[in-house]
Amino acid sequence: MMHPEVSNLFRLEGQVALVVGGARHLGRDAASILAAAGAQVVVTSRDLGHARKAAEELSWKYEVDALGLCLDHTCPIQTAETIAAAAAWRKRLDIAINNAGGVAPGGRRDLLNRDPAGMTGVIESNLTGVLLCCREQARHMLPHRSGAIVNVASIAGMVGRDRRMYEQGELPEQPLEYAAAKAGVIGLTRDLAAVLGPSGIRVNCISPGGFERGQPASFVQAYSSRTPLGRMGRDGEDLKGAILFLASPASAYITGINLAVDGGFTTWQ
Repeated sequence: MMHPEVSNLFRLEGQVALVVGGARHLGRDAASILAAAGAQVVVTSRDLGHARKAAEELSWKYEVDALGLCLDHTCPIQTAETIAAAAAWRKRLDIAINNAGGVAPGGRRDLLNRDPAGMTGVIESNLTGVLLCCREQARHMLPHRSGAIVNVASIAGMVGRDRRMYEQGELPEQPLEYAAAKAGVIGLTRDLAAVLGPSGIRVNCISPGGFERGQPASFVQAYSSRTPLGRMGRDGEDLKGAILFLASPASAYITGINLAVDGGFTTWQ
């Protein structure tokens, strides 16, 4: 049996956690581990049906209250209304995970042929939307002078990427603005930690590396060969510990950091 001195560091009973973009992949892992630790969880998705389904499954599996809400985090009005609804649900907001983002499929991604509208959309989704979420989450945490915000960036914001891996794996490359936006999330996290720290709110960041999700074997092999631990990340396993650590009392004296969860990928580039 685990000693209370250890379990108390990671116990989240009585706390309310909001996971923006929590219906699948890394966001779903974040919602799952917070629910497993006892938190009541609000999950958002652009698709309300997906959010509600994820909430139902979390509630059933972990025996906690869960709520699914629709959110396009690039819309300032909807972001304010949805986060207000999340905070009103149990009259508090203790933890916020900002995971929504990504790159829409289709279109040319190389620098010289990239559609400017595509560039703007990626920055809005991966940086501006995170800033809007942080603002509204802070609005509901400040009266309580406590809270933990965890932003999900990417190692793309830390190191340049070898596009040959994508070419050899016949995958679309990551556009440059994605790296710029994720680097912006890391900078946002550090400065927001400075702004909110005096009010008792911690702000940290996680930068995942590549996760294996059915990519061609040639890409998986090439990526793994560039990673000290010899493999890509795994959904359901590799992000949960970092999320729980930064959301829980175990990291009570940690704010403003960017934690790379990448199997060491960034150490070899």
